[in-house]
Amino acid sequence: MRQFLLIDADDTLWENNVYFEEAFQEFVDFLGHSTLTKEQIRAILDEIELVNIKVHGYGSLNFGRNLRQCYVRLAERQIREEDLERVMGFARGILDRPVELIEGVPETLAYLAGRHDLTLFTKGHPEEQRLKIDRSGLGRFFRHTAIVKEKDVESYRRLVAEGNLDPARTWMVGNSPRSDIKPALEAGIGAVYVPHPRTWHLEKEPVADGHDRLLIVGSFAELRRYF
Repeated sequence: MRQFLLIDADDTLWENNVYFEEAFQEFVDFLGHSTLTKEQIRAILDEIELVNIKVHGYGSLNFGRNLRQCYVRLAERQIREEDLERVMGFARGILDRPVELIEGVPETLAYLAGRHDLTLFTKGHPEEQRLKIDRSGLGRFFRHTAIVKEKDVESYRRLVAEGNLDPARTWMVGNSPRSDIKPALEAGIGAVYVPHPRTWHLEKEPVADGHDRLLIVGSFAELRRYF
C-alpha cells in the first residue's frame, strides 16, 4: 500500500553535524581558555544555544551568533572586533562545505519515490536549507518540501492536515529522537529511527523500542526492506 514518507534532511540524507563539531573545535582552539575544558565550554555554549534557538532558530549563521556570544562571555583577553569576526567565520565556513550524501541515500530515494509519496521535512534557516537541498541534487525525489522553525508535535499535525495525509499510512524518517521520532509518534503517525553516530547531542533522547508505530533500522538503505 502506498505510504506517505516524511524524510529528514540533515544527518539523515547528508552529513551535517560533523561540520558544526569541526567549527566548535576551531572555536575552542582559538579561545585557548586557561582553565575550562572543551566539555565545559560546550556546556556553556549549550546554555546559550538553548536560549537563542527559541528566538533565532537553527542554522550555521545562528550558530555563529552563539559562538560570538560564548566568546564574549569566556574570552580571557581584550575582545577585538577582528576576533569576533574570526569566531563568526568558523560558522560561516560551514556553508562552504560540500554536501556529502550518506551512503545508499540516492538509490534508496529513487526506489522509494517510485512506490510512495515523499516529503522532505526539515528544520532550520529556510535559505540555508534550500541551498543544501539544491546542492544535494535530491530535490527531484520529493513531491513536497517543508522547512519549519521547529519540528514539534504541532508542526507534524499541521503537515499531516495540510497535506491531507492518512496518519495510518504516514511515517517520519530521521536520525533525531528529539525532533524526528518522539514528536511524530505523539502526533499519531509512524516513525522510522535511522541512528547516526554524529547526531547533535542536544537532539538525543532515549528511544523506547516496542511502540507499534516505531521502526528502527541500521541504515537509510535498509528502508527498502520495509517500504
